[in-house]
Amino acid sequence: MIRKYPVPGPKARAIVERDRKVVSPSYPRDCPFVMSHGQGSEVWDVDGYRYIDCAAGIAVCSTGHAHPDVVRAIQQQAQQFIHISSDFYHDKMVQMAEKLDEIAPFEERAVCFFTNSGTEAVEAALKLARFHTGRPYLIGFYGGFHGRTYGAISMTASKPAHHRGFGPLLNGVIHAPYADPYRPVLGVNPAAGDFGDACVDYLEDVVLRSDVPADEVAAILVEPILGEGGYVVPAPHFLPRLRELCDRHGILLIADEVQSGVGRTGTWWAVQHSKIEPDIVCSAKGIASGVPFGAMVARQSVVTWEPGSHGNTYGGNPLACAAGLETLRLVESGYMQNARDVGEHMLQALQAMALRHPSVGDVRGLGLMIGVDFVTDKASKAPAHDIMEAVVRGAYERGLLLLGCGRSVIRFAPPLNIPITLANEALAIFEDALTEVEAKLVVATMK
Repeated sequence: MIRKYPVPGPKARAIVERDRKVVSPSYPRDCPFVMSHGQGSEVWDVDGYRYIDCAAGIAVCSTGHAHPDVVRAIQQQAQQFIHISSDFYHDKMVQMAEKLDEIAPFEERAVCFFTNSGTEAVEAALKLARFHTGRPYLIGFYGGFHGRTYGAISMTASKPAHHRGFGPLLNGVIHAPYADPYRPVLGVNPAAGDFGDACVDYLEDVVLRSDVPADEVAAILVEPILGEGGYVVPAPHFLPRLRELCDRHGILLIADEVQSGVGRTGTWWAVQHSKIEPDIVCSAKGIASGVPFGAMVARQSVVTWEPGSHGNTYGGNPLACAAGLETLRLVESGYMQNARDVGEHMLQALQAMALRHPSVGDVRGLGLMIGVDFVTDKASKAPAHDIMEAVVRGAYERGLLLLGCGRSVIRFAPPLNIPITLANEALAIFEDALTEVEAKLVVATMK
């Protein structure tokens, strides 16, 4: 029998209360979990309760918590020097750029601009796209999330709360439907192809004919799998058709791989599942096992800006590069394969679970980037936000950390090295919480 913890405990409550007095209320908090320490895919709170971490700091802790090799790399670098700035040079920054050139999802030589986060990587990509093309307009997609600084949040269109109170946003930004095959928002003619075709046809026939001329569009920014927008794997034709459209009109294709990259989907980059090559890739989150680090990785022919055009004080920080190099080594030497294997096991188990539970409308994902979409009923597919929130809370009470996304989705994004034994334990806890929530909420709704 799976037991519940009496959480939050007294130590956690005290820290949460102190937090409320001095920390910005803008941070969204899913559960009052207060971490003490972690090892691999397990974490403990300040009251001693043990959890399986299937959130991984929002898909950040690729190698788990406190991986000894990553810790050692950070310690060794800290003993040498911690910071020098991009006004000078250091070898680990070059090594990191060389490794990203090696694994970049395009054949052309890659050039890197280093940042501290995903939103900064997106900002760099948007600036470079406008600079290189000399064009003013940018296209993003509904459901996309790209960060919270002004350029990135202007491209974001996943929740109204992200924009409320911050307008006017960046000029020249246009949004179009994302190719969500579970909830398509455009009419689809099955004879004409999948929903990916419908979305790109809309871009071609509506946006580029009625809204903005194609020869004034600098870039299209897309998540190969929606992250915050609901862990949506797009219809198969979507990304290939986008690539073809961009080629035809001289538009840059920017892949936001901040959450989906660095082995999480079982390949270095999620875009590789579609067998296309973007012009720019934005990376962060899982690239350095939790040390703040991001990178804009672009084709060399695109990086035409001049010295001083863009900069970053901490980007390419020696500690971050040391952690990043060790993270990429570990991902390449086995954790990416583990993401494929354990991810497929979890996906199949959750899909089987969906057949037993009326509130689960869809289970989707690649590798260890899996979304469970809750609905009020499977016919209407109406999002069930209350059920999603209740299951997240129920899992927390049983020792499992999960995060929601989209309107009604729970994401499974554990460390890439999670063993199958812990994955199975997490699945059992999840179903126990789900069963209780359905007994309370679903039955009540049906009555």
